[in-house]
Amino acid sequence: MKTIDLCTPHAYSPLIPAVKAICEAADGEHLELVLNNVSAFNDLKEYLVEQHVGFREIYDGEQMRLQFVKKK
Repeated sequence: MKTIDLCTPHAYSPLIPAVKAICEAADGEHLELVLNNVSAFNDLKEYLVEQHVGFREIYDGEQMRLQFVKKK
């Protein structure tokens, strides 16, 4: 599983590196996105639902994780 930590401060939204990681992942690759930004987390969940991608939400203190498999 490839883990992408999006908790470090960025000069822009954490959505940019998240989408980049999704685009660069191979079909069928397992991804885990780790966020601490509630708004970006909700936007990513909405995107995955619109793409018909099932995912797992994990809440660990201030961190939130989305685990899913990139659609073929």
